[in-house]
Amino acid sequence: MPKKGGKHAEMGKETQAQCKRAKLEAACSPSVLSFENPDSLFGSLISPIKEEVFFKEYWEQKPLLVQRNDPLVAAYYLSLFQLSDLKELCSQGLYYGRDVNVCRCVNGKKKVLNKEGKVNYMQLKKDFDQKKATIQFHQPQRFKEELWKIQEKLECYFGSLVGSNVYITPQGSQGLPPHYDDVEVFILQLEGEKHWRLYKPTVPLAREYNVESEDRIGNPTHEFILKPGDLLYFPRGTIHQADTPLGTSHSTHVTISTYQNNSWGDFLLDAIPGLVFDTAKDDVALRTSIPRQLLMQVNTADSTRKLSSLLRRLADHLDHTRELRSSDMKKDFIMHRLPPCLGCDSDSLTPGGKLPKIDSKIRLQFRDHALLSVEPDQENADEIRREMVYVYHSLRNRRDTHMMGTDDTASEDGTAQTHGLRFPLSYLEALKQIWSSSTVHVKELNLTSDEEKENLALSLWSECLIEVSLMLL
Repeated sequence: MPKKGGKHAEMGKETQAQCKRAKLEAACSPSVLSFENPDSLFGSLISPIKEEVFFKEYWEQKPLLVQRNDPLVAAYYLSLFQLSDLKELCSQGLYYGRDVNVCRCVNGKKKVLNKEGKVNYMQLKKDFDQKKATIQFHQPQRFKEELWKIQEKLECYFGSLVGSNVYITPQGSQGLPPHYDDVEVFILQLEGEKHWRLYKPTVPLAREYNVESEDRIGNPTHEFILKPGDLLYFPRGTIHQADTPLGTSHSTHVTISTYQNNSWGDFLLDAIPGLVFDTAKDDVALRTSIPRQLLMQVNTADSTRKLSSLLRRLADHLDHTRELRSSDMKKDFIMHRLPPCLGCDSDSLTPGGKLPKIDSKIRLQFRDHALLSVEPDQENADEIRREMVYVYHSLRNRRDTHMMGTDDTASEDGTAQTHGLRFPLSYLEALKQIWSSSTVHVKELNLTSDEEKENLALSLWSECLIEVSLMLL
C-alpha cells in the first residue's frame, strides 16, 4: 500500500479548496433522503449543493465532496448496509464471484482471495480479520430495500441503469489499486473512515475500467477522509484509490454508479441505423449501389469522400424531420432496470380499481417505468414489416437479478424479451394523449371507434399502466 503523509498530506491540505467541499452548517442540516419523486431524491442526495450547480460545475467535470458532520444523515447511511449484515446475508446463500469478492491491494496489484462456491461467513470474517482483505458485496439493492428505493428513483432521474457495490475494508488495508471506472460514481460513507486520493484522468470520461500504475498517475489532485454521512462524487475516468486508516476498526461505503455506455457516441450507434433506413425511403442517393468491388479495395479514399457526402444528407434529413429514434438503448434500459419499489416485489402487482369504460377518466401511472416505441412489426418478420407501436415497461422486472449480468428476461429460445404491449400504428396518437396528459377521457381518445378506445384502455389497465381516476355519471 502506498505510504501516506509527507508531500501528499500537505497537498491534501492545499487542495481542499479545489474540491469545493460543501460543509453544512447547523441551520441548513439536511433531512433524510426525500422519496417524493426522482428530482427530490437526487436533490436530497447531493444537498446542500443545488442540482443546477452540480450539473453546471461538477457533472463529468470534477469531483465533489460533501462533508456533513450530521448524526441524522450518518445514522441513515448506516441503515443502508453494515458489516453486521453479512452474517444474515451469508445464511441466505451467497456465492464467491457472483455475490462477493474478497481482495487486497498488494504491491500495486489486486490480489483476489476468493474461495470456491458458497460463502461461509466464518471463513469470510477470518479473511477479513487475519488477511486484512476487503469484502466487495455486489448489488446490495437485491437484498436491502432502502437501496432499492434509492436506486429505483435514481434510474428514473437519470434514465440510465444504476448499480451499486458495498466495500468493507479493515483498518490499515487497501482493497483495490489505483484505477479508473467507466461510470459516474457516487460514494456514500456508511461506517468508519476511508482515506481517499483522487488523480487527474489519463483518459477523460473513460469508456472502460483500467488499473493505473503509481509512477504514471503523479500526485493526487484531492486527498481527504470520508466519515459516516459524507458523500463523494467523481466523473468516469477519475483515477482513485482508498484505504482504511489505522485506528478505525473498518470502513464501509457503498458505491452507486450510473451512465455506463450512455454517451452521445452510444446513442448515435443506436439511432443512426434507423435514421439511414428512414432517409433512404425518400433519398435515392442512399439507394444507389456502392462501387463494384468496394468491399475488396485497400484504397477507399474516393468512397470515403462519397460517404462523407451521404452523411451530410443524413444530417439535412434530420434537420427537416427533427426525429432521431433510439430503439435498442431504450429497450435495454427498460428491460434491465429495477421495478418500482412498492414495499413488495412487483410479482404481486395486479390491476386494481374499476375497469375502464368509454365514460371513464383515466391517467397513466408509473410514467417513469414505461415508454412508447415505433418499430417494425416483430411478429411478422417474414412478411412486409409494417410499423407498430410498442409500449414497454419495467413493472414486472426482477429485483433479484438487477445488474447481475444475467438475462432475467430471456425466453425459452434464448432471445431477450420485454414486458409490454403491441398496437397498430393508428393507435400512436391516442397513446400520446395518455402519455402527455395528467388525465384523459376514454371517449376522447384519438381512435375511430368506441370499441378501439375501450380496448386500448383495458389493455393498458391490465398491465397496471393506467388507473381509472373518475367515473362520469
